[in-house]
Amino acid sequence: MIRIHNFPRGLRGVRVAWLCEEMGLAYEVHAVSYPPGTAYLALHPLGTVPFLEDDGGVAINESVAMLIYLAQRYGPTPLLPAQEPGLLARVLQMTVFGEATIASGINPLLVARFTAPEAEKRNWSVRSQEERMGAAVDYAAAQLGERPLFAGGQLTLADISLSPALSLWQGPCSQPLPANLAAFQERVKARPAYQRARLRCGGA
Repeated sequence: MIRIHNFPRGLRGVRVAWLCEEMGLAYEVHAVSYPPGTAYLALHPLGTVPFLEDDGGVAINESVAMLIYLAQRYGPTPLLPAQEPGLLARVLQMTVFGEATIASGINPLLVARFTAPEAEKRNWSVRSQEERMGAAVDYAAAQLGERPLFAGGQLTLADISLSPALSLWQGPCSQPLPANLAAFQERVKARPAYQRARLRCGGA
């Protein structure tokens, strides 16, 4: 059985649950307290979420790695179009971009916003990183263009990775999205699989 350990409403865990829902995979969501307790730290010493366990002794962190693992282990699936090299390359690029560039780049902005002393909340580093993230979001908008989804007309791992990352920019960062990305968010969040994953992860 697939087990997803996640903070309640943790967006990166929603990614993984959403993929399971789209693929029809049975899974469990295990809520992790914040700060994590000793039992979770014994399982995953970094204390980050999500963390995935699966049959056969599988235990991994990093949500994008989980997406690729599940798509490969339980595929083939159109969510990871392995038979079309050009499309596969685009899906992998944008899947990694959603976390490595956007979501991870937003992390220091969230730390500054919610934990920094008042005088440091808008320091040079914060302003500079905010500009970089704005440019990354604009790049995502250009990559989407007039397409309904990031790899054309069919949902892929790229969309499942990017949507939660864009939610961080919209929500905790209180930043607007370009019109095409806002429309993209409305489309993918209306999917029944996303809605089910959201509810199972605590309403993220």
